[in-house]
Amino acid sequence: MVATPAHILALLVGALIDLLIGDPEWFYHPVRLIGKYIAFAERAAKRDHPPSKVLRRRAVFVACSTVLLTAAATWGLLALLGLMGFWPRFIGMCLISWMCLSARSLADEAEGVRRALAESLEAGRARVGRIVGRDTARLSRDEIIRATIETVAENLSDGVISPMLWLALGGPVLGMAFKAASTLDSMIGYMDERYRDVGWFAAKADDVWNYVSARVTALLMCLCAFPLGLDGRGAFRIVARDHNNHLSPNCAWPESAAAGALGVQLGGDHEYFGKTVHKPTIGNDTRPPEGRDITRTNALMFASAGLMLAIIAGVAAIIG
Repeated sequence: MVATPAHILALLVGALIDLLIGDPEWFYHPVRLIGKYIAFAERAAKRDHPPSKVLRRRAVFVACSTVLLTAAATWGLLALLGLMGFWPRFIGMCLISWMCLSARSLADEAEGVRRALAESLEAGRARVGRIVGRDTARLSRDEIIRATIETVAENLSDGVISPMLWLALGGPVLGMAFKAASTLDSMIGYMDERYRDVGWFAAKADDVWNYVSARVTALLMCLCAFPLGLDGRGAFRIVARDHNNHLSPNCAWPESAAAGALGVQLGGDHEYFGKTVHKPTIGNDTRPPEGRDITRTNALMFASAGLMLAIIAGVAAIIG
């Protein structure tokens, strides 16, 4: 599906809704349905305890079927709404665009970590455990802040800029297809013993989906650092130096932009499922991170998202 002016307008309206209300806890997000299918497909793929080679082939079906079914369901819903006229379909497009974005909820969760950490170290550990996959029971104050900054930076790419790009390119159908791929990666895209064979394709596919957006996100963050009073030159410098300092081909791009803009060091070793995973550091250890760095990272996220929307709207106006 090729994006139309209506798709671009729906994206802008969806972004506004996300900014105003985020992802309310009372709302039954479609991602839950996607997650239920992924869990079902994973169980089905493992049901007869197949050998590794067979399970890896089935992993391709799990990932592809999830994305295709999500795209088909989105297309079907919009087609039904279209039978009722332009406005029902357009409202549906706006709501689906909103559901693809997560800037407000990401910022709220990050600020929740900052407030919890101001209360106690244990409260901060418990709160950051809601947004990171690493073990949090023994994290120090500095590690909690770094983990939160890394999560905001990484998810600015995965949860904000990338869906904006896919929504701009292909409307809600392609946006929800991306959301399905992202949900696959977050649920089964791990390289531990449990998920390695069933989740390898989901992890690799997610890298492809986010390849361009990770680099675009880093550029946006570097540019937005200047008007926010952060170190824009440092952001460009650290991105140029440390963009490969991660096990993922994408994550270090926005993380290095955040590290350079703030003047802190991110990355390093973390514990996942009781095992230490060795990772390179990102940025310079010029000062310890502080709680206000979380607020600064949120500001950088919103500014970058706003700039991305302005670019999309400008390009659409020129070529439309």
